[in-house]
Formats: sequence, structure tokens, C-alpha cells
Amino acid sequence: MSITQVTPEEAKRLLDAGGCIYLDVRTVPEFVAGHPPAALNVPVVELSLASGRMELNEGFLPTVEQAVSREAQLVVGCQSGGRSQMACELLAQVGYRSLRNLEGGFGGVVNSTGQVLQEGWSTLGYPIERGLGGDKSYAALARNPSA
Repeated sequence: MSITQVTPEEAKRLLDAGGCIYLDVRTVPEFVAGHPPAALNVPVVELSLASGRMELNEGFLPTVEQAVSREAQLVVGCQSGGRSQMACELLAQVGYRSLRNLEGGFGGVVNSTGQVLQEGWSTLGYPIERGLGGDKSYAALARNPSA
């Protein structure tokens, strides 16, 4: 299945119109530092204490499946668009069909010199919330999934 790609502008229009859920698949510290309002946080990867590297979060699919209907319209975002693409592909494999990957993600894409190659949600000045996210935090969703 080909995953639909949306720009931050398109994502904001979809979210403002209602009916779409923003699924933030960044790590908890990234989410806490800033995220789109009402975003759900379920990290697709986490730091493994054993290896010291980022590895697939075993709780990703079970948490999303319990918290979000397969019929839901999702905008999936990460920092720059790579992890969210991976998350969309995983979700598509278990039956989610209305998936949109946020191109440029939350922070945009920059090259090694810091030049912005693609704007992101935050670099465009769109609304941001900070903090754990209450009942939309990963801890709350993993413990008691109900988005």
C-alpha cells in the first residue's frame, strides 16, 4: 500500500477541519518538548538500554490498536518524516487504511549546514503544546488506551 504524503499545511487543514487524529510517533522526550495540540504520543522506536541504540518499540502496534480504531483518519508525524513513514507502513500491515505521513514532520528537514530543505509543523509557526499530554501521553495510552 502506498502511503499518502501530506505537507504541514495540508495536515493543519485536515486537523482543523476535524475528524483526523494526529499520531506523534516521536520519543516521549521529543513529544514533551513540543507537539501539535491534541496529538497522541506512541513512539515507534525507543532507546534500548541493552544496546544503547534506537529499536522498534514492541508496544507500538498494541498501543495504537487499542487506542485508535482502524477506521480512524490518521496524520502520522515524527521529527522529519522518516519514523512516521515507518509507522505508517507498520499500521498499514495491520489494517489501517486512512494514513497520511507528515512530510517534514514536526521539526522540518535541514541539511548538514542547517539550511532548511523542507518546513515542518513547528518551523511554520503552527500551534504547539508542551508537556506529557495528559490522557494522550504514551504512559496513559499504554496503561489505559482510549483516545
